[in-house]
Amino acid sequence: MSRLRFTSLRLRLVVVFALVALTAAVSASGIAYWLNREAVLTRAQDAVLRDFRQEMQNRAGALPEHPTQDALQRAAGQMAAGSQHFSVLLAGKDPSGKTVYGNSDGINGFSLDDVPASLRAAVDKRQKVTDSGQQPYHLFWQRVTDRGTPYLVAGTRVIGGGPTGYMAKSLEPEAKDLNSLAWSLGIATGLALIGAALLAQAAATTVLKPVHRLGVAARRLGEGRLDTRLRVSGTDELADLSRTFNNAAEALEKRVAEMAARDEASRRFVADMSHELRTPLTAITAVTEVLEEELESEAGGIDPMIEPAVRLVVSETRRLNSLVENLMEVTRFDAGTARLVLDDVDVADQITACIDARAWLDAVELDAERGIHAQLDPRRLDVILANLIGNALKHGGSPVRVSVRTADDEVVIRVRDHGPGIPEDVLPHVFDRFYKASASRPRSEGSGLGLSIAQENAHIHGGGITAANSPEGGAVFTLRLPRDVSRLTEEEAAAEEERTGRAEKAEKKSETKTGEKKDRPGKEGS
Repeated sequence: MSRLRFTSLRLRLVVVFALVALTAAVSASGIAYWLNREAVLTRAQDAVLRDFRQEMQNRAGALPEHPTQDALQRAAGQMAAGSQHFSVLLAGKDPSGKTVYGNSDGINGFSLDDVPASLRAAVDKRQKVTDSGQQPYHLFWQRVTDRGTPYLVAGTRVIGGGPTGYMAKSLEPEAKDLNSLAWSLGIATGLALIGAALLAQAAATTVLKPVHRLGVAARRLGEGRLDTRLRVSGTDELADLSRTFNNAAEALEKRVAEMAARDEASRRFVADMSHELRTPLTAITAVTEVLEEELESEAGGIDPMIEPAVRLVVSETRRLNSLVENLMEVTRFDAGTARLVLDDVDVADQITACIDARAWLDAVELDAERGIHAQLDPRRLDVILANLIGNALKHGGSPVRVSVRTADDEVVIRVRDHGPGIPEDVLPHVFDRFYKASASRPRSEGSGLGLSIAQENAHIHGGGITAANSPEGGAVFTLRLPRDVSRLTEEEAAAEEERTGRAEKAEKKSETKTGEKKDRPGKEGS
């Protein structure tokens, strides 16, 4: 399983599920606790108040209007001995007018100080009597907490004259029951949260597994494996997404196959055309060589009137020869058939040989030490150097300076001219095929493929060429080539062998499936 990140969809799904479950569980538990709490307290409170009211009517109501303290004490004890076991305090005036108290708990028990002042005031207040039969004194109650223990305190007066009674009942048993209920609801909330997290994990896995498969398939498709397809099961949105991906991949595969077929046909056409042109060009070249010899002979066998036309034919034939050779070279690169023939090359000697063979010694300055060796293809290196130096001599300004340096495991060759440089809008296109820097001069002596072929030859070595303008003026072309290309060729050979093996395996698999279909028994309709 992939590691959870804070921004991962899996973690967000689990967190959202957990928060929703926690909110729902806390809300449900809170409502359940509040409803049960009110129900428990109301039930206990109603029972206590009902008994207290009954005892006040039976016991306190039987006392005289001015009872003695002993009578109050005895009545309070009898009231507290009931089924609810609450504490009772009776207050009245004896025959002498003195206020006396009767307490069911003794001297240090329930006293008037334990009764809230607001409750005492409400009990002593005479209510307005109306025609609906209300009494001048009512029963009032209040919940209080004393040293952490909840109590129900109530008070009333005997109607028609008599003592005032107060009652205190401990609600500790009900509080313990409510605490047990709170713990139970808390545990249930925790279990619900854990269950929600597990369900969220399962749901996230169910949702993200197809998404993960889709991501893997998309990466494989991006790597060029256009036959990648997803297994589709179900009818939900993820299944629709998988079907859409499969349809898109199939359409892309067909489109790429069509483009590859057209590209292959185009390359084959260029190759065939170049090959077919070589036969008549050979004959034309032979004729132009004879004409060129006639032009250079002292006898002057060419009519001066047609001499310019002959010279044009000779130059254009050379240009056409160069164009055909370049087209065939480009076709080999596009087809992937270009191969390196490596040899141990002294870079300085190779550059010197290239310059000497083309008679550029007077126009080129060479800054290169002998002894810089590299495993390269000498012919392709000569093509690169001839294109770069020839381009600098043709479009730049003399002298052209060629320098050779080593950097890490690379050979760096710089070719700099002293011309006006390359316009900034042209720099990104100097290696494009048939690119013309000026639309007003579409025709030039070159084929427009030299720099492109040089770049391809650098790429096949595992290097590259960059073009820039020097701060001192002029253009600078920098060629970077690895000093040992043999490792690259070995990796390419291994990759080619692996591709060939995969293709053979796919072909065998296809043949096996075809055979299975042929051997499968038929079904005849009735």
